[in-house]
Parts: sequence; C-alpha cells; structure tokens
Amino acid sequence: MNDTIQQNKLALFTEHLTLSNLAFSSDLKEEALTVLATNDFPTTRQEDWKYTRVGRIASIKAIQNQQNSSISLPEMIDDSMLLFVFENGRFRADLSLSTLPAGIKIKALSSCNSDELSLVGSLVKQENQVFTALNTAFATDGILIHIERNQKISSSIHVLNILSGENTASFTRNLIVCEDFGQAHIVQEYRSQEANSSVTNVITEIFVGANANLTVDKIQHEEQGNFAVLTEQVDQKKDSTFTINTITLDGTLVRNNLNIEVNGSNCESNLNGAYLLKDNQHIDNHTIVDHKVAHCLSNELYKGVIYDKATAVFNGKVFVRKDAQKINAFQSNGNVLMSDDASVNSKPELEIYADDVKCSHGSTTGQLDDEAIFYLRARGLSEKAARNLMVSAFIGDVLEKIENPSVLKMVQSIIQKKHGWEF
Repeated sequence: MNDTIQQNKLALFTEHLTLSNLAFSSDLKEEALTVLATNDFPTTRQEDWKYTRVGRIASIKAIQNQQNSSISLPEMIDDSMLLFVFENGRFRADLSLSTLPAGIKIKALSSCNSDELSLVGSLVKQENQVFTALNTAFATDGILIHIERNQKISSSIHVLNILSGENTASFTRNLIVCEDFGQAHIVQEYRSQEANSSVTNVITEIFVGANANLTVDKIQHEEQGNFAVLTEQVDQKKDSTFTINTITLDGTLVRNNLNIEVNGSNCESNLNGAYLLKDNQHIDNHTIVDHKVAHCLSNELYKGVIYDKATAVFNGKVFVRKDAQKINAFQSNGNVLMSDDASVNSKPELEIYADDVKCSHGSTTGQLDDEAIFYLRARGLSEKAARNLMVSAFIGDVLEKIENPSVLKMVQSIIQKKHGWEF
C-alpha cells in the first residue's frame, strides 16, 4: 500500500511536466523513462536517504515555469567574469554575455547538436536514481563549457541559476570539459527571486583532462521555502587537479551529491564545504572519492554551523581500490551546534583495499567553548559578538579555500547580512 501511494506521488509530480527536447541520445531518454516508471521517490528506508525526507519535494504540483520578465540581475560578483544566466532551467540570452576569449566554447545545451552532447550521460548512472532520471527526462536547458587543450582561461566563468515562480520544477543539465593542460575557474551560483515551493534539480558532468587544473566554486543561497537536489559527477585523468568549494547559505532542503572518479595517477582532488543553517533548514552532503590508480592525493574538509531546529547530514566515502597504492586521502567533518534542538548526522567512511596508503577520516560535533566565550567577554566583547567571532573563525578554515577574492567577498557579505558575523 505504501509503495502504491509513493508511486502515485511520482506520477503526480510529473503529470504536468514536458519531456526534454535536448539532443540527448534516445537510449539515455528511454532509460530515464524506464527508471521513472519502475521506481518511487527515495524514502528513509534507503541507506543513501536515511536522514533526508523528500516528501515535501514529492508533494509539489510541479510545473516548468517560463521566464519572468520582472527578474533582474543581482549585483555581480565581478564585472570581469564571463556571465551566463539561466532562469528555471532556461537560458537567458538577454541577461548573459556573448563575447568569449579564444580557446573556449560556451553554449546553451538547447543550441547544441547530438555530437556536441555525446558525452551527456556517460558519467552519471540512472539505475534506481529517481532525481537523475527526472533530470534526464525533463531537462529544459543547461550549459556546455569546453576548454580546449593547452588553454588557460584567465577570466572566471560565472553561471548564475535563478529560480522563480510558484511550484516551479527547474531541471538543468550541464556538461564541462577541460581538455589536457587546460585551466579554468567556474562559479556556479544558485539563487531565487520571487520563488516559493519550488525545486531545483541540476546534474553537472565534469571531465578533467590530463594535466588540467579546474576549480569550481558552488554557491547556494536560494531562499527558504525552496528545495534543491544537485549532483556533480567528475572524471579525473592523470596529473590533473580538481577543486570544488560548496558553500550552502540558504534553502529549506538541499541535497548535494558529489562523486569523483580518479582515473589517473598523480591526481589531486580537493573537496571543501561550508554550510550555515537556521530555523528548520536541512542540508545533506553526500560525497564519494574513488581512487582507482596509484599515487594520488585527496583532501576533504566540510564544516557546518547549525542554529535553531536545523539539521545537517554528512556522508563522505573514500574508496581506495586494490591497485591504488601510495594514496594519501584525508577527510574531516566538523559541526558546531548553536542550540539544543540543532542536530547533525555525520558518517565519514574509508573503504581501503590497498595496503600502502595514508588515509584518515574524522568527525567532530559540539557546542562553543564556554571558557573561550568568557575569555572574549572579559576583553570587552558582548556574548553575541564573542559567539559570532568564534563561529566565523571556525567556518573560516573552509572559506579561505576560496581563492578568488571576489567570490570570497560575496560569500562573506551574505553571511554578514544573514548572521551578523564579522570577517
């Protein structure tokens, strides 16, 4: 009976959605429809969703809203960035820039042919993955970023995703290819304007070539009342460096899936995350780093500050395969609970099949040190100022991983406005 009810929720959710007309392969689309026909929304009975209930997403009467003419550009991070704007999963050419430097191709997926999109779906697995299948079946648009071999793109690429409207389901698909010896910095920003009871569903497939260096700053601050499920699937070749900083500052329910397959030797993978929650917000970070070959390094640092009745989930897993000797893999998750009702479920994991490795993982959860607060108050700070100073220093370990000063300044400004912290 429960399965029937849940299946009906999935059918109701997709009732008014229009199938994607993007140039994906027919086999990929058919597989997505099969998954949707034979699966339910995930429940807490499934290990990957044990602490995250998606009932509020499933109950949305989803529609694919069009563009809102009243939407305006927010203050830009940096005027020198290459700006590309999407609203509700649709490209806004009128708000985007069109002049590109040599050595890079950036296009909306809606203007790409099947050859340009031949890599879509080659990294992400759809079997039993409802949100992945939903994205494949109903994606309206997305961005193709292709950095050519030996090209170092000096201008940062800013992809701004705006969510608007009531009961909007925004499905965006992205494809990023950084060829051998390429270098680029990409900002993926998610915000909302005049949106409520809406959901963002994004999949980004990322190919990092040999000796390439790619950095992604992912900034999430869609307003409360909205939901987000975002997935990054990364393929790393030999001698490459990939860094992603995931900063979650708002949203009622946010689920981040980050999966990195390290398929070449001498790779470096850096995963950093910060999340600040209040009221009844919920954030779930699921990460996987899969070391398949020898002589690689991965660093993972996630920290959260949790207020009120908010909840956080961290599940990070590192695989070290049998032939992946000489691996250094470090994983750490720290949380500060700012109230008695705040909670976190943290589960860092190592699964090691090689014997010549250096791997560590750890998790800490606690409250602020009363003695440290007393020390600061004795030197003239108010209790609130003392607490803010301590948590800003705590989360600062992650924020300092953001190398672009304009992005860091924007993040600090948002935090200061929302929480009153000083940096």
